[in-house]
Amino acid sequence: MIESQAPMLEMLWEPHDPHHALDERFGFGDSESAGRWVAAMLKEHWGVRIDSCERIVMSGGNAIAWVDTPSGRLLAKWSVVLERFPRLMETARLTSWLHGRGLPVSPPVAAREGRLQVEVDRVSMGLQREIVGDLLDTADLNQVRAAGVILAQLQDALAAYPNADQLLAPAVSFKPLTTRVTDWLDSRADHLPMAARDTLRGLVLSAPPDRLPRQLVHFDIRSANILWARGEVAAILDFEDAQHDHRIVELARAAVLLGTRYHNWGPVSAGVRAEFLTGYQSERPLTPAEASWLNILLLWQALAMVPPGDDPTGWGPSALSQLSQETAK
Repeated sequence: MIESQAPMLEMLWEPHDPHHALDERFGFGDSESAGRWVAAMLKEHWGVRIDSCERIVMSGGNAIAWVDTPSGRLLAKWSVVLERFPRLMETARLTSWLHGRGLPVSPPVAAREGRLQVEVDRVSMGLQREIVGDLLDTADLNQVRAAGVILAQLQDALAAYPNADQLLAPAVSFKPLTTRVTDWLDSRADHLPMAARDTLRGLVLSAPPDRLPRQLVHFDIRSANILWARGEVAAILDFEDAQHDHRIVELARAAVLLGTRYHNWGPVSAGVRAEFLTGYQSERPLTPAEASWLNILLLWQALAMVPPGDDPTGWGPSALSQLSQETAK
């Protein structure tokens, strides 16, 4: 690696000192030594020589380094959370498969021995090419509509993924939607107005039976994980939360969380949610059962985002506005 200024350190979500996090979580006393380690890993396992390591961003026991190489910019992603290593390997296989199906994802660059994820010295590392783009702008309804379309296309592809069971948590038990929502109301909604809880409970009790199929879904579709470039969705990022669920649950969750990024999460407007749902249904119309559940799940996801105590970004008013629309029907 060409000696230059030390990589810039950042935290993705947490309000912690990145220098302390680098030392405590990853064992590097300074960013220069972290940059040299990244360069050594890429040279040994991928045969890649890097010119510089620009920055390192951390979240939990995970980190991403942006590096410049003679063949372009790359992202080296590594984790020291041992129990996540098998999942990281499966996620790399999934994104490679999706790339082969023509989906806009960031596929892994195979190491010298063909591995998509390298595990060595209690570290699991993967390498990707940088995809240039801006985070999805929910103020642009064209982008919002396109995000809905791409979610439908992604779900269609994930339904056909042959190794989906490898991303299924061991001994997982699937509860009916009615039970999931009422369990949440009973255990995690005490801070919400009684009228809101009663309305959602009544809607759930009058909902049709839950006979919706489950499949592998991304489950973290939002602005922070969608890149936009040249008039289209350039990439869907971060498949590490992929899990088995109903398509309609993911759709409702994505519609509510679409505007969230890294800090100061806030809700999108009803108009943005509607445009996103229109885009999705232009590609894949809802079944009658899904259509019956959609508004219930949208309300559930909106209420689930309301924090106890202070609500600086307005999740409460947004959810209550949606609630008033339901009670007015």
